Amino acid sequence: MSFPDAARRIDQLRDLYPDKFPAGQEIFRRIRRGDRIFVGTGCAEPRHLVNAFMEYARANPKAFFDAELSHVLALGLTPHSFESYRPNFRQDFFYIADSTRDAINRGMADYTPVFLSQVPRLFRRRLIAVDVAFIQVSPPGERGEVSLGISVDVMPEAIRHCPLVIAQVNTNMPFVHGESLVDPEDIDFFIHHDEPLMEYVQTGPDETVRKIGAHAAKIIPDGSTLHIGYGRVPDGILACLGTKRHLGVHTELLSAGIVDLMRQGVVDNTCKTLDRGRTVACMCLGTADIYRYLHDNPGIWFMPAEYTNNPLVIARQENMVAIESAMQIDLTGQATAESIGQDFQSGIGGRADFLRTVASSPTGKAILALPSTARSGTVSRIVPFLPEGAGVTFTRGDIHYVVTEYGICYLHGKNVRERAMSLIAIAHPKFRPWLVEEARRRRLVFADQAFYPGEQGEYPQELETHRTTRTGLTVLLRPIKISDEEIHKDFVYSLSDRSMYMRFLVPRTELPRAERQRLVVIDYTRHMAILAVIEHEGREEIAGIARYAVEDDLHRAVLAIVVKDSLQNQGLGSVLLDYVTFLARKQGLLGFTGEVFADNRPVLRMLNRFREKGFDVQRTISGGVLSLTITFRDA
Repeated sequence: MSFPDAARRIDQLRDLYPDKFPAGQEIFRRIRRGDRIFVGTGCAEPRHLVNAFMEYARANPKAFFDAELSHVLALGLTPHSFESYRPNFRQDFFYIADSTRDAINRGMADYTPVFLSQVPRLFRRRLIAVDVAFIQVSPPGERGEVSLGISVDVMPEAIRHCPLVIAQVNTNMPFVHGESLVDPEDIDFFIHHDEPLMEYVQTGPDETVRKIGAHAAKIIPDGSTLHIGYGRVPDGILACLGTKRHLGVHTELLSAGIVDLMRQGVVDNTCKTLDRGRTVACMCLGTADIYRYLHDNPGIWFMPAEYTNNPLVIARQENMVAIESAMQIDLTGQATAESIGQDFQSGIGGRADFLRTVASSPTGKAILALPSTARSGTVSRIVPFLPEGAGVTFTRGDIHYVVTEYGICYLHGKNVRERAMSLIAIAHPKFRPWLVEEARRRRLVFADQAFYPGEQGEYPQELETHRTTRTGLTVLLRPIKISDEEIHKDFVYSLSDRSMYMRFLVPRTELPRAERQRLVVIDYTRHMAILAVIEHEGREEIAGIARYAVEDDLHRAVLAIVVKDSLQNQGLGSVLLDYVTFLARKQGLLGFTGEVFADNRPVLRMLNRFREKGFDVQRTISGGVLSLTITFRDA
């Protein structure tokens, strides 16, 4: 994977700098009591160098008393490591991994919460003084410089402000482009040892993650520039983007999912505002296959975190989409990706750098994606309020979209009541009654908020579909949701007096909230209301509604359709009629009944449409009102 003549290049390095290749013990004698030793990040951790140092420390137990090992992200540690490092070392982490979580919560190691983009500034100002740096580098390139390879992140600034830099040269480390290069003059000592780089393998997506990915893909346009976090959910979203075109990447972490999209040609970076033609990241957690792909690849640049995570840089990328995950989100829209109550689970990292900046960008989309439940479905990740002690990684103003396996909700610009109902609508069905009750009790929603538990209130997500009218208007057809009260109110009050009269058969100028609730919160087993929605950027506008309610004694349904005045005569009523007819027949109903004014011409045209389909249409008239009975052909 490395240069074909890597051994020769390392020999040349040794010839040029013989004094920088002493025996290991000579190197470690330069380290003193109380020194802070900064270790390379993630899969770039120089394991041989660290192990050799630990062996020397065990043989010389008094040499390094009260020293500190500092990491951004350590993957190679085990719980036993912390026992073996004491009393010589204390460890401090800027991020929490599976291998370090228990030690930090037990007080055996320290956690420093900080945005990744600000760690270099801490080094520069000596607020965190680094005395020794353990890094891992590639063999020299054509110009004699070595590369930091898969982990640039904060290392350039650590090297710049560190009195003693020790590098493990490893031919398995890819030589990457960007600002990853280090002049051998800036490295004090080298140890040459080849070993496989650490690998990070993410488990494949399950059905829940695939559903989340499918939903998220709907709101990621072609030509977007992506930042995406790491983990099972972000990888699952990437796996659903195979049909997209001309995506770009400006992110913190390069993952397997991004590399897959590059290989497919989905990510070509042709639409990026900055660094056009290049995928930009600051580190990679991957496998040997991915490391081979990165080696000497001019289409991928690894840059310092001060660039990749810099809000001023991120804000300059147009059409930026930031996708992150979290452990919990509450009904007001604040989320934690760091802790469950008082127990630390993860870290700040670069999450807020991206999500907050993208949320403030005129063309940005900030997406939070998470499964609706945890612990094998026994707890809800959507909660009334974050528990005491939880770190608020994302504030109520940081998130545009929230995606679970049960759908998408848009929070930006919504009040607390609207947020609560929107989030309840995408929570796991078995937790929705509890969430509604808690929301009522805590006055997040109206005290009389209606709700149907169980199957009656379970949103039939599978009925969502897009249709185009004969005049070219494309709409989303979907069932009405419990969170639709505001847009339903806007629709009703947009209707003319005549449309209101035709719809309700009596003069109406208002629709009280109790009645609006009855029309929005429905029993899906007996009632269906299909909205024709025009989708704007994060906002929906109802263009028309078709609804029917089942009459048990007749096994038919009462049908009503209304279309916004400004969109009438465009074929929208026909699209709604065809779809609710399909749904009613699928439900096994015999047909529709209804009452309309005899001069309601749109309805009369619909009757002709029923006849054209071969349905039986019976009508009687009394007092200017038509009573209709429509029987489906195969009833």
